[in-house]
Amino acid sequence: MKEKNKFWKYKTLKQMTDNEWESLCDGCGKCCLHKLEDIDTGEISISNVSCMYLDQNTCACTDYKNRQKNVSDCIKLSPETIEELSWLPDTCSYRLVFNNDDLPVWHHLISGDKNTIHEEGMSVKNYSINEKDIKDVNQYILDWFNNNGSLF
Repeated sequence: MKEKNKFWKYKTLKQMTDNEWESLCDGCGKCCLHKLEDIDTGEISISNVSCMYLDQNTCACTDYKNRQKNVSDCIKLSPETIEELSWLPDTCSYRLVFNNDDLPVWHHLISGDKNTIHEEGMSVKNYSINEKDIKDVNQYILDWFNNNGSLF
């Protein structure tokens, strides 16, 4: 890919067009996992339970356009919220660009294939459980995190 086509290298998140912003998403589905916040400590716990609208095969929202209507606490990522969301994984493309880091080789904008992320095991495909299939999300809290406390 020619350097001039790598918009994420020379644009900030705020400078991106809507299409560029949307294409930056790597499609991991990690932001669609249920998170629980301890009311006393503010600590965030992450589960492997996904929103009912997450397609378990593609890791894409089945009703992306209406996601905020469908799920009242669905977080809309924006250039303003990236820094605040400590639970976003280190591998999140938005976080990487925000931190002026390179996109990984498995990112579809680098590899040219949206399945590379799944082939490399960097998505929640074959890992998450749909919330429709469980009774209590507390039974699915993960206890392993990376260096900064976020999942993966």
